[in-house]
Amino acid sequence: MKLSEIARALDLRAVAGAARLETDVTGGYASDLLSCAMAGAGKGNVWVTLQGHLNVVAVASLNELAAVIVTEGKPVSADTASKAEEEGVVLLQTPLSTYQVIGRLWDLGVK
Repeated sequence: MKLSEIARALDLRAVAGAARLETDVTGGYASDLLSCAMAGAGKGNVWVTLQGHLNVVAVASLNELAAVIVTEGKPVSADTASKAEEEGVVLLQTPLSTYQVIGRLWDLGVK
């Protein structure tokens, strides 16, 4: 499944990396702990979290994630969005809760 399909289905807003929405998604991971995401999220996964700061970009880049979905309408600073663009990280944002996003991703077939 492509990120663009997920973004459309969940009505996600691209904060950074909109040009990379045709990336393939290999699975999903959810955690608000950076160390857990570093250990558990795999290459090509979408990471669902309510964290929207610079360190999220570092983890996403390190793990070669397809995207980070920032939930609950949490703000993403301009510095974070800029760094994500620079690092090639897709940041998506939604007012939905992490629980809601995970359920919808599962329904879409993202396991």
